[in-house]
Amino acid sequence: MKFFLLVAFLIASTSNLNLIFAQSTKIPKHTELISEKIDSLFTEWDNPEKAGATVAVVSAGEIVYKKGYGSANLEYDIPNRPSTIFHVASVSKQFTAFSTLLLEADGKLSLDDDVRKYIPEIPDFGKSITLRHLATHTSGLRDQWSLLIMAGWRFDDVITLEHVLKLISKQKELNFEPGEEYLYCNSGFTLLAEVVARVSGKSFAEFTKERIFEPLKMSNSLFYDDHEKIVKNRSYSYYLDGDTYKKSVLSYANVGATSLFTTVEDLSLWTMNFIEPKVGNEEIIDKMNTLAVLNNGKTFGGALGQFVSKYKGLNQVSHGGADAGYRTFLLRYPDQEFAVVVLSNLANFNPGGLANRVADLYLEKYYQLPEKEEKPKVKYKKLKAEKLAKFSGNYWQPKEYYSRKIYVKNDTLRYFRWEGNESDLLPVSDNEFKMQGDNIDLTVKFENNGDQKFMNVIENEGEPLIFESFDSVAYTPEELENFAGLYYSEELETTLNFVVENEKLIAKHIRISDMEFNPIKKDTFQSSFYAYHIIDFIRNSNGMVIGFKVSNGRVRNLLFNKL
Repeated sequence: MKFFLLVAFLIASTSNLNLIFAQSTKIPKHTELISEKIDSLFTEWDNPEKAGATVAVVSAGEIVYKKGYGSANLEYDIPNRPSTIFHVASVSKQFTAFSTLLLEADGKLSLDDDVRKYIPEIPDFGKSITLRHLATHTSGLRDQWSLLIMAGWRFDDVITLEHVLKLISKQKELNFEPGEEYLYCNSGFTLLAEVVARVSGKSFAEFTKERIFEPLKMSNSLFYDDHEKIVKNRSYSYYLDGDTYKKSVLSYANVGATSLFTTVEDLSLWTMNFIEPKVGNEEIIDKMNTLAVLNNGKTFGGALGQFVSKYKGLNQVSHGGADAGYRTFLLRYPDQEFAVVVLSNLANFNPGGLANRVADLYLEKYYQLPEKEEKPKVKYKKLKAEKLAKFSGNYWQPKEYYSRKIYVKNDTLRYFRWEGNESDLLPVSDNEFKMQGDNIDLTVKFENNGDQKFMNVIENEGEPLIFESFDSVAYTPEELENFAGLYYSEELETTLNFVVENEKLIAKHIRISDMEFNPIKKDTFQSSFYAYHIIDFIRNSNGMVIGFKVSNGRVRNLLFNKL
């Protein structure tokens, strides 16, 4: 499974579609010792010559701890403080969902309305895409950032709402039918913000200021829809190149999926509104915390603009964000009336991990950890190398669109992901293996169907992820020339030029670096450039290459035609 950031949010299996948040009398107390322990967690960044972070802890309706670490601006030696303003990236999404619910409470829209009712320039894909689909990542729309990458944009370009709407309006297909799957999609929240603007008659920045920020006294919060606007007391984002800090430029001028500027203090006020609503009401809070349901009746841990999970037995609601060098995380424990906010301006920072470690300092005695059951000891078999070898080969996951390699090394079957990342598989039967490694509960089962081999990967006794065997392929430079040429995407309004250089297939674009594509099976190539790309070339009945479809995780089968 790919990418990057969402597994940590998924809910443990449950049959309940709503989190029931009980009024808790167990209020975690703050102590001086806890302050010292929090400081120790952030010691690495408590240095004016480093980019750093801010943190706030909320308990029983008040901020019990807040502090800044490191520098907000390394050029002018301005420190991070609790009042420092950060771009919080995808933490923005819950405000977008909440704004939509405010308008629903006003009677001006419904979450079950088709988005084309408000934004008719979105193509008619033959299936209704509702506002609820947009707010739960189940719309099937292609992700705006992935589309921009494919079109040759850089993340430090000025990217406006108009740019994003134009890309979405030119799409020809969905990734999947609305409601069939969960696939993280920023496009949905950009569209929701535009719906709020069109329905309210105000810009999204104006609407959120009037309906959320001012009533909650979030005086240092705004949606940043103008990349030239001056915001006092803001942090700037950085990344490390070896031991050297470099600026990570962000020039977004689009809102909804991202672009909330705020502080840990203001976000603390926001978390308090979920306990005693000053904006909205209990019904809106309940809707925010309600798990989304797919067409098959299953849930996946996503609510409206946030994710719901169990953490050490307690209900946790959270979302993180990552744009440029900003790394952010907001988590709430509704039953304990407790929240932690961590905002950073350093790209290699792990705000989610640190937020949970801060929560541990307060909530340890409230954790409801199940008694450890003695699992029966796994009995492994001894299989000869020749028996293991029959499972060797390349396997393709057609839904997730990636490959795995199985091979034998030192009389042990190996599960190869990529260089430096592989695991031993030890047999428990003639065709079933347990993957080895800390905190891994994976079973790999091999099956044959005539000439076709299948590999079933089962995690924690869940549904198997089925891989199909395939034959790897190598092309001579002469054969690679069949794929060379100019290809144009009507959806992206961009052209890629494929050439053969140094016996490699290279994609060239006027704006981005050359991309090297390597064959993984017949007519299928892969590359990694910002995001993982898979290209399937298309041939006509005469065997001539006439185009290709490209996928990269959040975009599936986007068509380029050969010119």
